[in-house]
Amino acid sequence: MLQKKICMIGAFATGKTSLVSQFVHGIYSDKYQTTVGVKIDKKSLILDDQDLKIILWDIHGEDEFQKIRMSYLRGSSGYILVVDGTRRDTLGTSFQLQKRVEETIGKVPFITILNKYDLSHDWELGNEDLEELSAREWQYCLSSAKTGLGVEECFLKLARMML
Repeated sequence: MLQKKICMIGAFATGKTSLVSQFVHGIYSDKYQTTVGVKIDKKSLILDDQDLKIILWDIHGEDEFQKIRMSYLRGSSGYILVVDGTRRDTLGTSFQLQKRVEETIGKVPFITILNKYDLSHDWELGNEDLEELSAREWQYCLSSAKTGLGVEECFLKLARMML
């Protein structure tokens, strides 16, 4: 069985923990719980006839008070940048984080999840933001940890990129 470490990174309160919970356990909770440090979950998959164990490192969100420890990323096969579509500033945070991650661990596969699509009426991201992601040649997908929309597809897309 092949094992791959994936780190969940992004700004504070973008839904990283909820995405992991939805992907691994198929559940969502409206109760907000901040991640302190890192929380580790595992999920086994069969992908393209390959047994794969994904080890998900859900790392605390970055804000003005706490920066992400880049040492958590060592040994990662890939990572997920999580953006809160209702808070445009979290996209800028993801641009900064991606640069720091690449400086730390080099170029490894990653995907950007534009989360909270169930709140599309409050969406702050526009076509120009999606065009910027495309111009940077970033893989991205829309998701909702609450409804499950796009969650599994996003994780599986990254898993295929890592294989």
